[in-house]
Formats: sequence, C-alpha cells, structure tokens
Amino acid sequence: MSRPIVLAAGGTGGHVFPAQALAAELGSRGRELALVTDRRGADFGDALGADTVYTVRASSVSGHRFPRRIRGLAELCLGLVQAHRLLRRLRPAGVVGFGGYASVPAVLAATQIGLPTVIHEQNAVLGRANRMLAPRVRAIATAFAETAQLSPADRGKSECTGNPVRPEVAALAEAPYPAPEADGTLALLVTGGSLGATVMAEVVPPALAALPAAARARLCVTQQCRAEDIEGVRRAYGDAGIAADVAPFFDDLPQRLAAAQLVIARAGASTVAELAAVGRPAILVPYPSATDDHQAANARALEHAGGAWVVNQPAFTAEILAARISAFLDWPSQLAEMAARSRAAGTPAAAVHLADLVERRMPVNGGRGINRAWNGLSPGEIAA
Repeated sequence: MSRPIVLAAGGTGGHVFPAQALAAELGSRGRELALVTDRRGADFGDALGADTVYTVRASSVSGHRFPRRIRGLAELCLGLVQAHRLLRRLRPAGVVGFGGYASVPAVLAATQIGLPTVIHEQNAVLGRANRMLAPRVRAIATAFAETAQLSPADRGKSECTGNPVRPEVAALAEAPYPAPEADGTLALLVTGGSLGATVMAEVVPPALAALPAAARARLCVTQQCRAEDIEGVRRAYGDAGIAADVAPFFDDLPQRLAAAQLVIARAGASTVAELAAVGRPAILVPYPSATDDHQAANARALEHAGGAWVVNQPAFTAEILAARISAFLDWPSQLAEMAARSRAAGTPAAAVHLADLVERRMPVNGGRGINRAWNGLSPGEIAA
C-alpha cells in the first residue's frame, strides 16, 4: 500500500514556497501528499496540491514576555498531542518539515513515533524551530553549502539540496537576462517581500528623483509597496517624471522578475533563491530585525558569489542608492556580469534534489521497518 508523505509547513512564503515546489515534484512522481499546518497555513493546501489538509495547534515559544512563552508552550503541547493522533491515523511514509513553529508539532511527533523525518532549512542560518528539531530528525536539507548554527554532530546528516523555488519561477529559470544597453532603458523591480517594506518607499523614490533628468528618463520602475505608501510613492515618481507601476501586490511577479534588469529587495530566503534561479542582479537590504540576522547571511552569500550588492538598512540612504544607480546606468555591463554570477549561484534542480532525498528516506510503500512499526499498532493505538 502506498503511504502518503506529510508536509509540515505554514507561516510565511519563505517556508511555504519550498514546500510548494517539493509538492509539485513529488506529485509528478505519483506520491500522495498531506499538509499538516496551523490555522494560518490552511489556505496553502491548494497551492501545495496536497490531497488532504490538516490543522493542529502551534505557536512560538520565544519572546521576552514570560506569560506569552507559557501560552506558546501550552499551544505546542496541544498541537503535539493532535499531531500524534493524526499521524497514527494517516500512517504516512514520513514527515518533511520546512521550519517555523507551524512545522514543529508534526515533525516532533513523527520523531517520537519513529517515522522517517527530513527538515529543510531555507536560510543561511538554521532557524530556531529547525535547530530544536535537527538532533531528532533523520536528515537535514540545506539551501546553502554553509549553514550557521548547524552543530558538528548534525552536519553528518545534512545535505545541500538548494532552496526550491515555486514552479512558476522555476519555469523562468532559462529566461535570458535582458542586458541593458548604453543609454538604454533600465527596468528596475523594487519589492519588500510578501508584506512590502516601508523603507523601500522612503528611500527608493527620492533616490531616483535625485538623478539627472536624462537618467530619470531611462528608468522604468515596478515597485511593490504597502497600501498606505502607494499614493506617496506614485506622487514622487510622477513629480520626477519617472515611468512607474506601483501596487501592493502583483499577480505576475515572477514574470516581472524575469523582465527586470536590476532588483532592489529584502533578502528573505525565497527572494534570494528566486534571484539566483532566474539570474538577476540585485541590491539587497536585509531586514534588520530578522531572527538571528538570517537575512544578512542570505544576502552575503549572494554577494560573495558576485550576484548582489548588500547595503545594511542604516546605510540605505537616498544619496548612497542614487550613486549606485548612477554607476549602473553609466556602466551597464556590470549588471550583465552580476546577472551571470547570480545565475551561477542558483540551484535550478533544487526541488528534484530535495525530492530525491525525501524518497530515499520515504519509499513508496513505506519500507519494511516503518510498515512493521505501523502494523504492530493495535486498532486502539491507531485511533488514539
């Protein structure tokens, strides 16, 4: 009997997009999938193509306030009990976790039952949830060759698969870079991640407006920003005579990424992976409050590969950005070289690599050991 593979994911797109890519690859191989998430992630079921979606209680146990940590621990314990019952009912081939507290109950329950488990870390720093789970799981997949906070004991069971990007981005991996020409147009994409970033609205428009008129006439800007910032951003571009398309969300963002000649963005795991997959040069501004400063680590990895220029937010001023954009306009061949280096740093087959790792650990029929474990359960234990 074919046993399902459980994907444990939720929270932000950084956790969900790799799960979506893995689900697409495993689905193409005929594997049955189930999603276990918290209530925030229930809507991701359709995006992941999961055959069934289950929700369990989950909450962060970090934070400075003791009462909040106690409530989080209580939620986690309740979720763990729910996950135990659910896994005993599903009898899956194994569980794959994608970090974040939404993945903890299912992965932790699986390790306690003795199921095969794999966790995937998207960032260049092992996240706190994965840090807790790493000693307990069978295998660890990483997006970066060097992952901070991964203990020496856990490195032996880690494998760098890369960070899978969502299918619509992977489909554009071979799109050629539209290299800018001398005195030609520069297509600029500005995005602050899934929730936008006020700093982009505060810095980018005045930086571009400070350029000479001839330079401003060469710009074609697409900017994603928060709804409350839209009118101010549009007005700034209009007053400066800069062609701009501004919105809080773009349905066709992957296509706009492929058309971009330069990207200004945060440095979340999915953003960095998508830039490298499509091969686009970037100015990266890491979110300064990211846990363990993981965005800075992500950004530096692409910068070291030659595909990005990193500027920390305190130094991200209109004057500094204007000078950098002016240099790119004067010497556009820099961008073509950065694009090539960015593409070279990508892992287009990351979803395939991760799926291969998962299937080695979770064969179609569950494997002799796991089948024996499930078959040894009494009906009461299965229903518990």
